[in-house]
Amino acid sequence: MIISRTPFRISFFGGGTDYPVWYNKNQGAVLSTTINKYCYITIRYLPPFFSHKHRIVYSKIEAVKNIKDILHPAVKETLRFLNIDKGIEIHHDGDLPAKTGMGSSSAFTVGLLHAIYALKGFMISKDQLAREAIHIERDLLKENVGAQDQIATSYGGFNKISFNGNDKFKVEPVILTGNRMAQLENHLMLYFTGFSRIASKVAKDQIRNTPQRAKELTLMYQMVDEAIDILKSKRNILEFGKLLNESWQIKKTLSNKISNSEIDKIYKKGLEAGAIGGKLLGAGGGGFMIFFVPPKNQPQVRKVLKGLLEVPFNFESEGSQIIYYNPE
Repeated sequence: MIISRTPFRISFFGGGTDYPVWYNKNQGAVLSTTINKYCYITIRYLPPFFSHKHRIVYSKIEAVKNIKDILHPAVKETLRFLNIDKGIEIHHDGDLPAKTGMGSSSAFTVGLLHAIYALKGFMISKDQLAREAIHIERDLLKENVGAQDQIATSYGGFNKISFNGNDKFKVEPVILTGNRMAQLENHLMLYFTGFSRIASKVAKDQIRNTPQRAKELTLMYQMVDEAIDILKSKRNILEFGKLLNESWQIKKTLSNKISNSEIDKIYKKGLEAGAIGGKLLGAGGGGFMIFFVPPKNQPQVRKVLKGLLEVPFNFESEGSQIIYYNPE
């Protein structure tokens, strides 16, 4: 039996510049971190005593004889991609719900790839893990996805991830003092809006609009280095929150599907209660929202958003890991 543990991520700046429609012609970059909320994949070869050959347990339970009959798209294509011929059993457990802007789909694909390679006796590199997850989601599943989530969840940590043509990427850890990192963490509040969405559908509209949004995407790309400069210098950390607000206002113009009246209402409540900035995470349309709030203002934010679920978290730096290894 193998168990993989893959973190979810929070993306602060640059989202939208990680789509190939943009970075194959322009420079792209994101600033993101992984957090201590995880996707767990438990996997083993299934003994040949059952009427089914493969068993997959997630929000549904599938028991099938052939890979082609598997309904879960990522499981089906990953098993095909890795040429699995033995019977296999897969269990998925997640600390956060799917389709909520935390990179959960990519965390699942990365964790599944990692676990199957370990089951076959191979320790895959973080680079290969990210690249193969991108291939499965983009080329095999035909999803409208960027490249940041697969890389972030594979590598882990607080990073600037840069993109350019031919699907090249570079991961640069953002090194901060312990005090500065703690200061940033202490200013962040994570809330679940209460509704999820299909990220690929939201992203499809944004991708279609990309050629007409060059000015906005260039500004969002430039904000990545501006945010890093704020954190690595002695500048007031509140500037990070103000920049986050500016970025969110620009991102909303990329597609009318990114936000809606309910999301805008939640965001406005947070700002009026003392948040400096924030954003909806992921492609948009629902899911989790991050707020940048001075600690002294956080009780008031909690009060006005008491109808929403707040999720405490910390940054993590390990990325996808095999936490239990017994392939026999």
